[in-house]
Amino acid sequence: MLQHVWERASQTRYLTDLVIATDDDRIRRAAEGFGAKVILTRDDHASGTDRVAEAASASTATVIVNIQGDEPMIDPFAIDAAILGMLHDENVPMGTLKKRIERADEITNPGVVKVVTDHQGNALYFSRSPIPFRRDHAQEDSDAEATAYFKHIGLYVYRRDFLLAYPDLPVGPLEQAERLEQLRALENGFRIRVVETEYESLGVDTPEDWRMVSALFDKTMVSK
Repeated sequence: MLQHVWERASQTRYLTDLVIATDDDRIRRAAEGFGAKVILTRDDHASGTDRVAEAASASTATVIVNIQGDEPMIDPFAIDAAILGMLHDENVPMGTLKKRIERADEITNPGVVKVVTDHQGNALYFSRSPIPFRRDHAQEDSDAEATAYFKHIGLYVYRRDFLLAYPDLPVGPLEQAERLEQLRALENGFRIRVVETEYESLGVDTPEDWRMVSALFDKTMVSK
């Protein structure tokens, strides 16, 4: 699975280096076995962002992308889109992705994080609850369909200085309540640029997830 992520991320246009950050020696050996560059980090990090920050401290890159290692079908174009979304605006220290929700059950699913943005594409809030909340439930169906809900895709782009300072930012009540680390940036007054994508995130958290993704991957390979 990790090799698939690495190979797909290698197809991006704007990444100049690709490193796997892990605290597990088994993962290090496996990654080096397929030719990846690996950094061993501490094993006491509270989040993936903290781990990426440690890895980034040894780099001179000005922009760092955090790609999850459990998404073997990650879209290289989605990675590039997230980078471009904040690359030319120095006042934006962090970027990420969103996708329009197409399944109604995902709107109320707390496992699917929702996001709302302003007219410039900056995040207003992330939540496990349905946002926006449609107050008038008696709206015509056509009006209801016009209410767009977007889910957050957990890929992050950071400017290096911001990323290195991120672990030391105070954790606020919103992050504590929602258990969403990206809220730390918003609670501390930083902007997050959110780019819309068609990429459907397929993270592998359970053996059942792996079986589903494996079947989709096999189908994709056959169709090619």
